[in-house]
Amino acid sequence: MDHGPRVGDRVALTFDADMTDGMLNNLRTGRVKSYANLRILDRLEREQVPATFFLTGKWVQRYPDLTRRIAGNPRFELANHTYGHLAFTGDCYDLPRVAAGGMTEDVARTFRVIEPYGGRQTRYFRFPGLCHDEAALDALAPLGVTVVDGDVVSGDPFATAWKPIVRAVLEHVRPGSVVIMHVTEANAAMTDEALPYILAGLRERGLVPAPLSEVLAAA
Repeated sequence: MDHGPRVGDRVALTFDADMTDGMLNNLRTGRVKSYANLRILDRLEREQVPATFFLTGKWVQRYPDLTRRIAGNPRFELANHTYGHLAFTGDCYDLPRVAAGGMTEDVARTFRVIEPYGGRQTRYFRFPGLCHDEAALDALAPLGVTVVDGDVVSGDPFATAWKPIVRAVLEHVRPGSVVIMHVTEANAAMTDEALPYILAGLRERGLVPAPLSEVLAAA
């Protein structure tokens, strides 16, 4: 599913929280300070903006207090982004690949990691890199997930300036859109700078951020 119905004025702001073993090693060695952009959360909370967070299990385990903060906000929804951000297909942005027989358990494990935090939990799921095929979809069928890609790709990972992120979002956003951004600070350092301009641009277009479940509800 890429988006909701093209009616009304609602759009979904979604934020992926990636975490790989390589990223964990960067934190351990001090090469990277943080993969959690608190300025994004601060702004969303301050302006009372709904959002949906696609969490990897390893990010949750690395940032339990932040996960509690997200879960404790009634405007935020929690969704699943795999356990360790492994690829579910070959040739997916050079990501290491999860074993074919391990796909179902990888996603099930992530739900188990997220579950104790409570809050507005969903069965929404996003593949790393949006890479999936029939085998991957078949593997997840028993879990009853709704796969959500998105129709507005911000391009924020590894961006070196905020203006292209804003432009990428505002040029493509429409009623029912699902916007993909990241809350992984070191890998998406410009997202918090782009966010206020994105929010202002949505207001100018008469578009209102809403939880993903509301945007997809009528689909």
